[in-house]
Amino acid sequence: MGREEEEAIAAEEEEEEEEEARKEKSEEAIRNQRKQSLILEISSKLIHGDLEAKIEAARDIRKLVRKSTSSCYSSSSSSSSSSSPSSSLSSSSGKTRSKLGASGVIQPLVLMLVSPNPDARDASLLALLNLAVRDERNKVKIVAAGAVPPLVDLLRFENGSLRELATAAILTLSAAAPNKPTIAASGAAPLLVQILSSGSVQGKVDAVTALHNLSTCKENSFPIIDAKAVSPLINLLKECKKKYSKFAEKATALLEILSNSEEGRVAISDTDGGILALVETVEDGSLVSTEHAVGALLSLCQSCRDKYRELILKEGAIPGLLRLTVEGTAEARERARTLLDLLRDTPEEKGLASSVLEKIVYDIAKRVDGADKAAETAKRILQDMVQRSMEHSMSRIQHRAASCTPSNISSS
Repeated sequence: MGREEEEAIAAEEEEEEEEEARKEKSEEAIRNQRKQSLILEISSKLIHGDLEAKIEAARDIRKLVRKSTSSCYSSSSSSSSSSSPSSSLSSSSGKTRSKLGASGVIQPLVLMLVSPNPDARDASLLALLNLAVRDERNKVKIVAAGAVPPLVDLLRFENGSLRELATAAILTLSAAAPNKPTIAASGAAPLLVQILSSGSVQGKVDAVTALHNLSTCKENSFPIIDAKAVSPLINLLKECKKKYSKFAEKATALLEILSNSEEGRVAISDTDGGILALVETVEDGSLVSTEHAVGALLSLCQSCRDKYRELILKEGAIPGLLRLTVEGTAEARERARTLLDLLRDTPEEKGLASSVLEKIVYDIAKRVDGADKAAETAKRILQDMVQRSMEHSMSRIQHRAASCTPSNISSS
């Protein structure tokens, strides 16, 4: 084949590619035009239609968002472009959500939440959920339209399906920072705590995540949850086989918050297996969940060492805490060391036998650094513990000396 023929074939192929691109662009424009017409039709039904038309329109919103997702995935999976399927999927469905949110459908959907018709409530809830997912602007619009009070009312429903859809909606909306103060002040939290005990598995997961979202609201001047949440949270943590999961991270974060109050600390120690669940999380959790779990245990021991020390030791906390001084985050390592000092430093009582302690530290060092470096690592850990113990003892001596006034001395 000559050079001229090769150039002619290349030019023909380039022309075909350009024609295909023009065709695809034209088809995309037609699809977008049809979608925009459908959005206008849905908006008109929701604003001006009767109840049946509104219900149909709400269902159409869910279908349209899902169709945008699936069609985008289909086209992206067959495309040879460098963009990933997930990014194209997010872009297409995101544009659909954005256009629907801007078309005026949110306000009538929110009004449907208070309808006595269960089909209307169900359809509007599902539509709002689909509009809110991965769309910060729509989340804020939905709360601004007054969705929170009717959603809180739905959390009180005995109808499990509606109640758990409302829980999912509260979870989704609470992910947006501007919404957190409104939801936190709405009275949703106590109802979410009830779902921790009585909801389905998915309902409980959504409730924990929603409560965790609300707990990060900096504008809160009062606790989001009280000690009533401790028992169901402990039970969920005990049932959680993967202590390193995101769910365990959120549950332990809430338990650490609760451990900052006397009622919360009492509830943790009084709940069957409460302290053990935290100890097991220290042993098997992720970096995040171990930090929260050791924080909760430390809060207990610092509040009343005489009361909680033996309870924590009895659950076998020492090995996990020692390992955490090596493997944890900077904050977790510091918390673990402080807690170990509180558990070990007992002048009036016998602490752990030195040989037992050395063996525990050596076993941990061996798992972390291998047999070759285990002795060196164990020696370093023990030296650090001795140094901290000495510093702690000196601090106590100085504190006692400072508190000993001349009148105390003369009267002794």
